[in-house]
Amino acid sequence: QVQLVESGGGLVQPGGSLRLSCAVSGGRTLDYYSVGWFRQAPGKEREGVSAISSRGDGTYYADSVKGRFTISRDNANNAFWLQMNNLKPEDTAVYYCAADRRGRAANWYVRNGMTEWGKGTLVTVSS
Repeated sequence: QVQLVESGGGLVQPGGSLRLSCAVSGGRTLDYYSVGWFRQAPGKEREGVSAISSRGDGTYYADSVKGRFTISRDNANNAFWLQMNNLKPEDTAVYYCAADRRGRAANWYVRNGMTEWGKGTLVTVSS
């Protein structure tokens, strides 16, 4: 098992930007894992935001964030990020980073989830 810790959440005005980070420790090196970001808004089910393959050569984004969010990773430093631009009030949620070793495609993970999870960081988009 790996441990995942998110950081970078906070309060931002509509149109603003935030960069979420996920630090990974324990288990095998990050090279073995596909990783992703998920979110859960108040009163709603958790949804997939984005995922990236273990080698970083495949990414997928939910339609709601496409063109505004960018996922990236650094296997050597066991970390990955979610750059969020042009944030909207509907992006308000607890954001979770996650990892998985099953070798599925990025779009599969966004739709179905992953096996290892962080505890989440709150992003609030409000004026």
